[in-house]
Amino acid sequence: MPYDGKGAASFADSHAQAASTQNCARYVRRAIEWGGISLPHTHDAKDYGRILEASGFYEVNGAPQPGDVAVIQGFSGHLQGHMAIFDGTVWISDFKQRAGPQGFYPGPEYRSAQPSYKIYRDD
Repeated sequence: MPYDGKGAASFADSHAQAASTQNCARYVRRAIEWGGISLPHTHDAKDYGRILEASGFYEVNGAPQPGDVAVIQGFSGHLQGHMAIFDGTVWISDFKQRAGPQGFYPGPEYRSAQPSYKIYRDD
C-alpha cells in the first residue's frame, strides 16, 4: 500500500495535544503508520532518519508537502532530537507547532540552536 501522506498528517492533526508531551517520536510514528508505512520503533526521534530511508522515504529540499517528515538532531539539553510531520500548513509532532519554513523546530531553544535536520518524503 502506498504512503498516504495527507492521511498521516490528518491523523497527526487530530491526535495532537495542546502542548508537548515529550513523545514526538511516538506520535509521528503512529501518524506515519496510519498513512500506511510500518516503522520499527526507536526511542530517540533523531534516529528515525535511517529508519525512514529504509522504509522508502528519501531526503528532500524545498517547500514541504503534506506528509513530509522532519527529523532534527539533538543538541545540549535535547539529546533525543525531534521529529514532526507537515500537514500542509503547520508542523505537528505531539502538538501543533508553527507554520513557516522552519516551523518544525518545536520551541525557542531549538530555534536558537538550529540543530541539523533533514526532511523526508515518500510518494
